[in-house]
Amino acid sequence: MAVRNPDEVFVTPEQLPAACAGPLHAEALRGIELFNAGQYWEAHEALEAAWKEESGPARHLYKGILQAGVMYLQIERNNYLGMAKMYERCKKWLRPWPPVCRGVDVDQLRSDVEAAMAAARRLGPERLGEYDKTLLKKVQLVS
Repeated sequence: MAVRNPDEVFVTPEQLPAACAGPLHAEALRGIELFNAGQYWEAHEALEAAWKEESGPARHLYKGILQAGVMYLQIERNNYLGMAKMYERCKKWLRPWPPVCRGVDVDQLRSDVEAAMAAARRLGPERLGEYDKTLLKKVQLVS
């Protein structure tokens, strides 16, 4: 029996075009709306529901968005180690996606997550409470 590597993302380049062509799952859309309202825990719950209900590879995109929200939540909670852990997970889940997928501006989200992490690193664990929360950007949707 093969053991699954928990760090492995199960999306192949061949799967990406079809995975990105479909619409966002309704719960994913609700999760993004909650994320954009700064309700990161509630966004997590909705995106997790979408991730569980989605049968195709797009479920992994939802997981990446979910991890970005948890990263932002950890910043708000001044939890540097939790934020760093979520950052690594978020990077992993967002890495394979094209610039736009299912209307989500994935490139912008990746850039925003990188900028958020860079700002947190400059502060370090001792000063994370001084974090400029305006750096926690919304997920951009494009037509």
